[in-house]
Amino acid sequence: MRELAIVEDGAVLIRGDSIAAVGPSAEVESLAGSDANRIDARGRVVLPGFVDAHTHPVFAGSREDEYELRSQGLTYQEIASRGGGIRSTVRKTRAASDTELFELALPRVRHLLEHGTTTVEAKSGYGLTVEDELKILRVIGRLNRETPLDLVPTFLGAHETPDEYRGSIGSREDYIRLVTGEMLPRVASEGLAEYADVFCEAGVFTVAESRRVLECARELGLGSRVHADQLSLSGGSSLAAELGASTADHLEWITSKEMEALAEANVTAVLLPGAVFNLGLTRYPPARAMIEVGLAIAIATDFNPGSSPTPSMQMILSLACTQMRMTPAEAITASTINPAYSLNRGTQVGSIETGKQADIVVFDCSDYRQIPYFFGINHAMLVIKRGTVVVNRDRIAWPVV
Repeated sequence: MRELAIVEDGAVLIRGDSIAAVGPSAEVESLAGSDANRIDARGRVVLPGFVDAHTHPVFAGSREDEYELRSQGLTYQEIASRGGGIRSTVRKTRAASDTELFELALPRVRHLLEHGTTTVEAKSGYGLTVEDELKILRVIGRLNRETPLDLVPTFLGAHETPDEYRGSIGSREDYIRLVTGEMLPRVASEGLAEYADVFCEAGVFTVAESRRVLECARELGLGSRVHADQLSLSGGSSLAAELGASTADHLEWITSKEMEALAEANVTAVLLPGAVFNLGLTRYPPARAMIEVGLAIAIATDFNPGSSPTPSMQMILSLACTQMRMTPAEAITASTINPAYSLNRGTQVGSIETGKQADIVVFDCSDYRQIPYFFGINHAMLVIKRGTVVVNRDRIAWPVV
């Protein structure tokens, strides 16, 4: 994860939407025609676009009231028990039309691109009825078609038990049957998602319930991802290893036993330090121990309205380095090529290689380590998506004083 294959004084040749050549400037320049458009990035760092492998970008409303309550000492679980948390966003999202949700998501897509993210995994999970979950996934599909950002859709109907199914074990069982018997078949038959996810956590969904959801998804041809071991050692990571899921996400409470099982099963660990930071918690995922056992690591924003409302992978790199003791090189690997493979996109994006999609970001930094070092700053000056410049912050004209 520390081997970045840096090319000093390098250049990239793009033809159409793909990378045609990459290497020393003199070599690449000789391949470009006299009519080629040239972008001068001297003195700056050029990286592949970030791949954010865990986001929840389609929702209505926001939860700054809960942010204030947490600052006064209430925990995430206490707020959720009062009807806040995920269920609060569910109520607002259900009340919004698909057009309203699309319009609300557009500035979030812009913020992701402006911060250097060119591919995201996008989850549903704020509808929790058949039609509302389908509504969210259709909005994700529309964003995919109508914006430059690539979104990989994931069905997360098992995100929480909605209000109307709460009150007894039987009613929660009814909701699991709704997810497996109606939601998943509709999602699969309409081709609305590539993956299914489940929040396996005490007070949310048990290991047995999560297994039922993911086994049903697998039978319908969907891949698996798991919210695992975030607030306790819930058994979610062990389930991810057992089922050979693509990823196990969060993992704040994981132990060495589960790490080894995930590594053996070739499951990618997606770590979300932004959620730990924003919730005011102190237990970050043990990234160093994971790396030592050979577990593939990705880092992601967990962009959502409750626990991690940030679109900035650059901020996540800073947290990965300072709080999880990852090196800057490891953090870059974990935000580009590793998540690309976790999304089955490793041969298309995540690195600057000949034949890959031309998703490239120019950072206003002279050294890649400055990206996490100068935290809280958006260093992305130029974002190229599929060979087209979609963000150019270098055109700012400062007045002469």
